[in-house]
Amino acid sequence: MPPKNQLRKDDFENAGKEKQETLFREFIRFVIENKKWWMIPILIVLLGLGLLSMLSSTGAAPFIYSIF
Repeated sequence: MPPKNQLRKDDFENAGKEKQETLFREFIRFVIENKKWWMIPILIVLLGLGLLSMLSSTGAAPFIYSIF
């Protein structure tokens, strides 16, 4: 049986070789595991506001302003 520190080193190296999750997938897993369902509407609103602010500086601005 290898020494304890060798096992830790192997675990660390294996974790480094794994494919890293995307931010979206990590967030979804966090919400499911911790049952933080109230975070989803907040994220949707923030993404919508970010999209609206990005589009307001493009040629689509006159069409966005006519909606409101």
